[in-house]
Amino acid sequence: MLKVGITGGIGSGKSIVCQVFSTLGIPVFRADDAARYLLETNPDVITKVKALLGDNIYINALPDRAAIAAIVFKDPSKLTQLNAILHPATIAYGNQWMETQHAPYVMKEAAIFFESGSYKDMDVMVGVYAPQELRIHRAMQRPGATLPDVLNRISQQMDEDEKMKRCDHVIINDDNTAVLPQILAIHEILLRQATINSHH
Repeated sequence: MLKVGITGGIGSGKSIVCQVFSTLGIPVFRADDAARYLLETNPDVITKVKALLGDNIYINALPDRAAIAAIVFKDPSKLTQLNAILHPATIAYGNQWMETQHAPYVMKEAAIFFESGSYKDMDVMVGVYAPQELRIHRAMQRPGATLPDVLNRISQQMDEDEKMKRCDHVIINDDNTAVLPQILAIHEILLRQATINSHH
């Protein structure tokens, strides 16, 4: 099965692009959602996170997201360690998930493919691009978003132009260019590629 990674910075609109691929019948694995799920359900992850951030980080067996965010925001080394717990668990979970799918190709959505090196597990990389001003504007629409938080998150992600250069296909999502024709064109290419792959 052809494995397609989809990536883009905060506010690029990759979630909307993923929804379109979903409606085309393509299974989409969302790394962020998976990490959240594992943080709530995976005993190994829960034990390690408690050891890192303290037992009281869970309230009634659920992670206190605000408390976790507050700790890792102040202490970047804690964020690195938290990612080191969640990242391998999410990748393992994603690989299991992919084995159970029956579709010409599957998509995995993540913000940090190139930063983490996990792009190497994918056959094709698709980038979703939007100019930075627009990305900031979109990210600011989220509940509780503040400009410093948004700028901080952008600064932690790889330079967008560099990221797009490394992708096999790029979808421009700048509110001027029609997104659907771009997605359909890439979908056709990926279907063809998946057919060729399956015969090898």
